[in-house]
Amino acid sequence: MNRTGLSEALARESGLSKSMAEWIVESFFDNMAQTLVSGDRVEIRGLFSIYVKDYEAYTGRNPKTGEPIEVPAKKLPFFKCGKELKERVDHS
Repeated sequence: MNRTGLSEALARESGLSKSMAEWIVESFFDNMAQTLVSGDRVEIRGLFSIYVKDYEAYTGRNPKTGEPIEVPAKKLPFFKCGKELKERVDHS
């Protein structure tokens, strides 16, 4: 399911207009992204949590030439599946 599908399902199940459902979905994801950018964690109990992990700089290798290259430090979002979601997916 993508954002459009989520918006359509929200509109259908809640009786909201399609434009209002789209606004709610966009607002939800924009706020999640902004929370991660500010360094906070997003958690929806039983479903998932997302937080930003810091990765140190390191010396890697170019796979084509074998030459060493410096990989800069970076921050990446890290997704952790919730226990209830794991169980629902495993038993489906």
